[in-house]
Amino acid sequence: MPAERFVEQLNVQIGNELAAHNQYLACAVFYDAQTMPQMAAFFYQQALEEREHALMMVQYLLDTDSEVTIPGVEAPVPTFADVTAPVELALAQEKRVTEQINGLLRIAREEFDFASEQFMQWFIKEQVEEIATMTDLLTVVKRNLDDVEDIEEYVAREQNGGETDPTAPRIAGA
Repeated sequence: MPAERFVEQLNVQIGNELAAHNQYLACAVFYDAQTMPQMAAFFYQQALEEREHALMMVQYLLDTDSEVTIPGVEAPVPTFADVTAPVELALAQEKRVTEQINGLLRIAREEFDFASEQFMQWFIKEQVEEIATMTDLLTVVKRNLDDVEDIEEYVAREQNGGETDPTAPRIAGA
């Protein structure tokens, strides 16, 4: 069984991942309203990924016969000043999530919870990718503020969804 401290914090992280889902959903809706279908699709996909991350954590707790608590989450930021603001918020969010994931790994190590440490390794790799993606997207958005078509073209070309990662943890309900 995972360490009690780890279980408590993983349940908190489930809420963090669900809050990220809602925030990305709000970003997607903003871009949909701006008639930016590529950016909207990108953020709808990001929302689904965050939901899947929460469900991976749920599945780990279920697999280890640990208590699962689905916490309530704060409402997302619903409006944005311009097309840059959602990406800036997303990058800040990914940096915050990285700190949270690192904290979970730290707890697993401190508790000598080797299974939980191994479980968290995939999320460490995922956060490196997420920060790189959002950093690149923010650079492109800032550079092309006067031409949203260039932003849309970049997203269509570069953010094609990729392949399913066979090393990813199982998703509850999948």
